[in-house]
Amino acid sequence: MSFFSNFQSDKCPGVLTGNPLGGLNEKVCIQVDKVFDACIRQIQFENYVITLSNETPASPTAPLTFVSARSVGSEGTVTDLVVDRVPDKCGASRVQALVTIPLEVVYIDANGTEGRASASIAVSQDVLLYVPAPSIMPYAVKAVVSSVSPQGTYNAADGTFTIRACITLILKITMTVELLVPSYGYCAIPPAQEYSKEVCAGFFELPLYPQGKACSRQ
Repeated sequence: MSFFSNFQSDKCPGVLTGNPLGGLNEKVCIQVDKVFDACIRQIQFENYVITLSNETPASPTAPLTFVSARSVGSEGTVTDLVVDRVPDKCGASRVQALVTIPLEVVYIDANGTEGRASASIAVSQDVLLYVPAPSIMPYAVKAVVSSVSPQGTYNAADGTFTIRACITLILKITMTVELLVPSYGYCAIPPAQEYSKEVCAGFFELPLYPQGKACSRQ
């Protein structure tokens, strides 16, 4: 079993019932990434050209037929970062950056062999976000990304793909801090329940011998 499979304990995460203050017994210091501000953008790119690298298997036979492209992981790379505080907006700053999203591209080559390659999409950001006041501990600008490309065309001239991409991008201002929070104590960890496919279900439920009366002969 697990936290969410019928394990009953007031020391497990789940829906609050009754007084939420019941069971609080200490204040604890935890190390977390505090998010000071965040914003989300959803973008559709048309006719975006991507260059392949790290083809597997190597040296695919052209022309290639596009199958799909999807982001690898959920973290984008933030570069060319410029943060300018806006004097007339309390705590706000103009944040400019280039966010690079790593992709895995799937294709079929001219021999019918499926291949995979690496590529990337670069997205410019120019947004207003709250940035904390200067402190000894530095803040960080992070990007959470997701991208999917259902359509693409092979460009024989240079071996690239022109794709349509659907992108979700969350830009965050974070800092690793020691945060004081109320606590219910340590979690109670339930024992693991091994998964097993009941291949004999239905068969073992049959009676050992036929049940009911036999039909009477006329």
